[in-house]
Amino acid sequence: MSHPERIALFIDGANLYATAKSLGFDIDYKRLLKEFQSKGKLIRAFYYTALVEDQEYSSIRPLIDWLDYNGYSVVTKPTKEFVDSLGRRKVKGNMDIELAVDAMEMAEHLDHIVLFSGDGDFRSLVEAVQRKGVRVSVVSTNTTQPAMVADELRRQADEFIDLVHLASKIGREQNERLDRGSPKIPERRTAPVGFDHDLPDT
Repeated sequence: MSHPERIALFIDGANLYATAKSLGFDIDYKRLLKEFQSKGKLIRAFYYTALVEDQEYSSIRPLIDWLDYNGYSVVTKPTKEFVDSLGRRKVKGNMDIELAVDAMEMAEHLDHIVLFSGDGDFRSLVEAVQRKGVRVSVVSTNTTQPAMVADELRRQADEFIDLVHLASKIGREQNERLDRGSPKIPERRTAPVGFDHDLPDT
């Protein structure tokens, strides 16, 4: 009797938001969870994002709170502000290390890791996890110009899943009103300079 495949999702929040936006749809995180629960035993679904802490109201906060209460393990850290060589104020919020550490720690308990990111920096992580005998699928897109996935990451993955093919399964319906599975979040018109925020467009 074969056991169901043990799966974990590792979602680079800013990257997934940018990829879905480039394809013209919003992610319904309740549907995303159900989609992968149907494929095996979903051990964990991690969601990584940086938060701008000094803002009186963070427009990503309602999504973070919803994810936290609805089956996701949310990993956040405050963004860091710095001045670049040209004297411009920038905000940095990179979660690569946190994601990589969690993936390496979880690998021995998993059969399959699904990485939602097109960032080429994750290529060596994918290779390391594969050496532990874990299959890795990368979810991003190469249907946009330019492609949102780094070629070296796509080649390293055991399977590449183009997000455009998941849109009908995990996208939010255009005509639906407030879906309980994806909170209504007011769109922030301006993002901090140099920071890819990942608040859903509703």
